[in-house]
Amino acid sequence: MTEGNFVDYVKVNVASGNGGKGSSHLHREKYVAKGGPDGGDGGRGGHVIVRGNKNLWTLIHYKFQKHFKAGHGEHGSKNRSTGADGGDVYLEVPLGTVIRDTASNQVLFEITEDQEEKIVLEGGKGGRGNWHFKSPTNQTPRYAQPGISGEETQLTLELKVLADVGLVGFPNAGKSTLLSVMTSAKPKIADYEFTTLKPNLGIVQYRDFRSFVMADIPGIIEGAAEGKGLGHYFLRHIERNATLLFLIPADSNDISQEYHILLNELKKYNPELLDKRRLVAISKCDMLDEELIKEMQMELDKDLQDVPYLFISSVAQNGIQELKDRLWKLLND
Repeated sequence: MTEGNFVDYVKVNVASGNGGKGSSHLHREKYVAKGGPDGGDGGRGGHVIVRGNKNLWTLIHYKFQKHFKAGHGEHGSKNRSTGADGGDVYLEVPLGTVIRDTASNQVLFEITEDQEEKIVLEGGKGGRGNWHFKSPTNQTPRYAQPGISGEETQLTLELKVLADVGLVGFPNAGKSTLLSVMTSAKPKIADYEFTTLKPNLGIVQYRDFRSFVMADIPGIIEGAAEGKGLGHYFLRHIERNATLLFLIPADSNDISQEYHILLNELKKYNPELLDKRRLVAISKCDMLDEELIKEMQMELDKDLQDVPYLFISSVAQNGIQELKDRLWKLLND
């Protein structure tokens, strides 16, 4: 999937259908001069329903179509015939989609299961026919109820990527390169910051035909939790990852400080993110000799304390299998 086809945030306008009018028909047939009221009820208007679809990975199908309107209920007719209900409108969304009311920004619900359905807007009720209003004192009512109008609103659909491992790091840390080495994904790779503007997903093939999903999240900068850089547009994707892989280049000025800046941004955005399992990978280690790696290990043992770490090189393919083993163990402990 190319970057331009990954749509994870859209706004759509939806409207439910109007209920049909009840009928005020009076029964007439040969030799029956005054048959009484027999007007049927109006049909209900169509609902607007959001439905989960496990085969969808993005919201691209809402990129160009943003208006959805359910059908109106049919009017009632003679012989107490009820009008047909209006057709429902289904909004198919990937699993992990959060639905918000755009005006209030309130979260209405979240779709997490395949074929899970939630009614966003109910269609208007159909009006009752005149036979409901027949009484001993009013045996030929010539009126019926009108249908209730449907509702209209704007929804915000927000996809949070479902992945086992989320790559966290500063821009240009080598996340896309690592993803391309560990999976068959083909993310855009270049030597400048914010090359990745949308999350990339890849399936990591592990031993004995087992696998797990890894997501390359766009780079974090200091102040991202307040909306700097790409801010909240990518931090929300980290909420769905079971394990966080912090990627820090070996040529960083201060590896420990960089790790704690990243951790602090996650904490400010959502403190619950600190409860996830974490692993630190020092990338670009092909630039280091053994003596330098030992010196760095002594410092990291003091600074990172209980956080596990390892040295890797995506280009030289060093430490990649060990990284897979460590991630698999974290995911399955």
